[in-house]
Amino acid sequence: MARNVLGGELQTCSTDPLTGFYRNGCCDTGGEDTGVHTVCAQVDAQFLAFSAAAGNDLSTPRPEYGFAGLQPGDRWCLCADRWVEANEAGVAPPVVLEATHARTLEWVDVAELRKHAVEPR
Repeated sequence: MARNVLGGELQTCSTDPLTGFYRNGCCDTGGEDTGVHTVCAQVDAQFLAFSAAAGNDLSTPRPEYGFAGLQPGDRWCLCADRWVEANEAGVAPPVVLEATHARTLEWVDVAELRKHAVEPR
């Protein structure tokens, strides 16, 4: 059973849009997830612009991959290192702690994540 950054059972991040490396709605990770998509973030316009400028456009639909593009307010499993980069740039999106995988703690302290916490839906 996967654990979240609070030590509890990992909760679902989003099923609409369907997220997660395994596209199961959870920010689960495993050996094949080299990007470590473990942070359940509620994206906002600032973060989406930052991510696009960093080379990962999450807003533009990519129908060939079944990806409709993210809108502000959507919840999405982000790469832990990208969330840290955004945090250092002052544009970190809010985080759903209950749906953020414990492996995220290899990149960032739970106290920092708590500063950006939002309630699960």
